[in-house]
Amino acid sequence: MLILYIVMSCASLALFFFDKWAAQSGAWRIPELWLHFVELIGGWPGALLGAQVFKHKRQKSSYMMILYGISILHVVFWVWYLTKS
Repeated sequence: MLILYIVMSCASLALFFFDKWAAQSGAWRIPELWLHFVELIGGWPGALLGAQVFKHKRQKSSYMMILYGISILHVVFWVWYLTKS
């Protein structure tokens, strides 16, 4: 499972880099639904890092609320999974 988080976080970070570049150059943008999908399947750490490093999507509160929700969902799941009897 750790490998999935690492791979998807790297993919998410790359998507943030490309989408930031596309936003600045007027190229085709990555749909937010795709970004959220990658976050949901394990790329949320990379998305949180990408938002900070590339200063991308941080001002869009609706996007960040969904990203934070996905992040919290993952953390709650792992806390539950690791502490269940």
